[in-house]
Amino acid sequence: MFKTNNPNTWCAGCPDFMIKAALERAMTALIKEEGWKKEDLVLVTDIGCSSKIYDYLDLSAFDGLHGRAIPAAIGINLGNPKMKVIVCAGDGGTYNEGMEHFVQACRYNPDITLLVFNNQVFSLTIGQATATTEEGFIEKTHPDGVQEKPLNPVTLALESGASFVARVSALELIHMEEVFKKAIKHKGFSFIDILQPCIVFHNTSDYLKKNTIKIEPSNLEEAKKEAAKWSYDTQGQIAIGVFYEERKKNMEEKYLKK
Repeated sequence: MFKTNNPNTWCAGCPDFMIKAALERAMTALIKEEGWKKEDLVLVTDIGCSSKIYDYLDLSAFDGLHGRAIPAAIGINLGNPKMKVIVCAGDGGTYNEGMEHFVQACRYNPDITLLVFNNQVFSLTIGQATATTEEGFIEKTHPDGVQEKPLNPVTLALESGASFVARVSALELIHMEEVFKKAIKHKGFSFIDILQPCIVFHNTSDYLKKNTIKIEPSNLEEAKKEAAKWSYDTQGQIAIGVFYEERKKNMEEKYLKK
């Protein structure tokens, strides 16, 4: 249903293939279960390995600038609120260049879904550190290791008021599909941080296989406690699943009153 004839240039074995498959499965299921049409879905991307998905999904789509996918998605949503807008962006574009858009989206609650392919490096430009790279990580721009504490995107989203906050592992196809479906159906800003190993520049595959634990939605305070446990220094405490979900007025309902 979503296949294109464009040649795929992701690295062989990249978890991006798993994310793409999970998104395709989720959209296909929602079309069957909710009676949606393929034309009801629109994809928004920016720049990076994650945003190559623009070429690989046969959907109405907009390919934007690095860090600017969220405002483009909000514009599409407000222009046609009936569309189901899905944003695919990387950790660099979202948590570095696009940080202000991410925080404001959490606050304003537009009816869009944001999937962040978080491999903790700028992979397309050969592995520089991003805002989520762990302390001590060595690469060309940090030959002595990253000195800053990494950003915790899930904590930031919860503190900023996002109405749907989740984290998944790119190594778990079925779990990703389930969470993607919930996120796309949610009426409001749905945010999913996808822990995705970069098999070339930041391969965390073995660690994620051993240390992720699934959680169920909880109240806001418990969600914040679970989110705070995220660290590559801990064992068995990287929570994945839906941390928090709340139905509240979205941007359309607040600002497009008749």
